[in-house]
Amino acid sequence: MSYINTLKRIREGKTNYRKRKALLIGKHIFTTVHISNENVQVQIIKPNKNGDLILSSTHSRELLKYGWKLSRNSLPACYLTGLLAGLKTLKSGVNELILYLSKKSFSSRVAAVVKGMIDAGLNIQIDKDVIPSADRIEGKHIVEYAKSLDSEEYKARFSRILAAGVKPEDYSKHFNEIKNLIMKGV
Repeated sequence: MSYINTLKRIREGKTNYRKRKALLIGKHIFTTVHISNENVQVQIIKPNKNGDLILSSTHSRELLKYGWKLSRNSLPACYLTGLLAGLKTLKSGVNELILYLSKKSFSSRVAAVVKGMIDAGLNIQIDKDVIPSADRIEGKHIVEYAKSLDSEEYKARFSRILAAGVKPEDYSKHFNEIKNLIMKGV
């Protein structure tokens, strides 16, 4: 049996070098989205032969500056982070991007980030069928879920939101307030 030497990032499942090569050859500016258990990070990257240049970076913790009191990795928070990233990117003079996920999977939260960037004014090619509905982006599904629970489950499931001083029923209202602040303040 012989050993085949492969790159560490391939063995760890971090990089798809075929996709990466196509990006480098095309010299396209691209965006990456990383969603962790608590936060969302969006980076706008320009490939360069000496290494990638990060043109702008946005983290969901920046939503706290605008008064966001709820989860920083929910669908509404993903949209707002994408909106903030899109507005920052437009200031740096970039209008068109490619979504690059490497080995990460595409999810509704990634689609919400992209929708926020598109609403900010960026041109990103994405199938309109995969973008979550406006009701889900505004958090109306969370409001409906909160209304369906009895009082004990309600307090247990939404303890963090209630401790922040926001009722789950006001999720959509809070989302729209923060969205308006971001649109005015960037």
